Amino acid sequence: MKRFLSIALMLGGMMINCMAGGFVADCVGVAPWVGAVTLNGVAAVSPLIMPEGALRAGLYSEIWTGETIKAFRNSLESVGWLNRIRSFDSQVANNNTINFTDLGGDPDVLINNSTYPIDIQALTDENVAVTLDKYQTKATPITDDEARGLSYDKMATVIERHRDVVDESKIAKAAHALAPANHAAKHPVLLTTGDAVNGRKRLRVQDLIDLKAAYDKMKVPKQGRILVLNPDHVGDLLVQDTTFAQRYNNQTTGAISNQYGFDIYEYVDCPLYTVSTKTKVAWGTAQTAAMQMASFSYYAPRMMKATGETKAYIGEPEPTMQRWLYNLRHYFICLPLVNEAIGAIVSDLVS
Repeated sequence: MKRFLSIALMLGGMMINCMAGGFVADCVGVAPWVGAVTLNGVAAVSPLIMPEGALRAGLYSEIWTGETIKAFRNSLESVGWLNRIRSFDSQVANNNTINFTDLGGDPDVLINNSTYPIDIQALTDENVAVTLDKYQTKATPITDDEARGLSYDKMATVIERHRDVVDESKIAKAAHALAPANHAAKHPVLLTTGDAVNGRKRLRVQDLIDLKAAYDKMKVPKQGRILVLNPDHVGDLLVQDTTFAQRYNNQTTGAISNQYGFDIYEYVDCPLYTVSTKTKVAWGTAQTAAMQMASFSYYAPRMMKATGETKAYIGEPEPTMQRWLYNLRHYFICLPLVNEAIGAIVSDLVS
């Protein structure tokens, strides 16, 4: 109601200014529209000619359309690979920690044994405590003027952006954690062998077959093998594999296809590797010419994820600044239960 009265006052003032300005202009031999425009222009900046705020009433609101333009985020489809991992949310303790039991080795098997008594072999189990990562956002101020004057819900958009950026960060860190740190028999890191393009070698179908062979040698079960391709590698397959391209164009869920022994997904924030050493770089490291983004793979039943406490912080408006402050704290982790049945394919650099 207050806003309606302000608008009515503004329009009424403009009409009066138009009439008065036109009359004065006509008296001095100037076109009436010139006087109307001039007087309204002066009124817009001078509270002495028009009541303060009459012409400018609601300006904070009226310069906004109510439409908000959001930053691009990873789509829900792009994190379908994360949904394949078992959740341990119900087992998170109050201190945002989970306790696992590492069953250690298996007993040796004797075939056609003729020596008694049979040797005793202890199986040593070990407790492993996993502490969830803590994600915190910097505080965002929302002034009382913004909360009252803007034509969209500023508080709601701030809350949404804090939540979205935390989700984006924790998913990217999950991708980093699921990729092997370096190359070994139980966590292979392979290099692409295709044609040169933009200083790197393309991913070939044979590279995926080689990754499948590595999983076969590890005796990883067929069901539950996940492959997450980065955009470069998706493009490489689209230009050479008709079957992959057809399935990619027809996808309606996050999974692109089930090929080469893997359920295949796509994700844009895959981890970086130093190509020459096949080693994963630290989380958050900026890419250099010696690095390439990898595609990564894992056996889903050997991975874990857990969500802990989420807490939003918002206080009463500060008296001197007349504003609220809002930020968020969230606990989450995703990683392999053991350092095996994970892999990566990194674009090799062209000499």
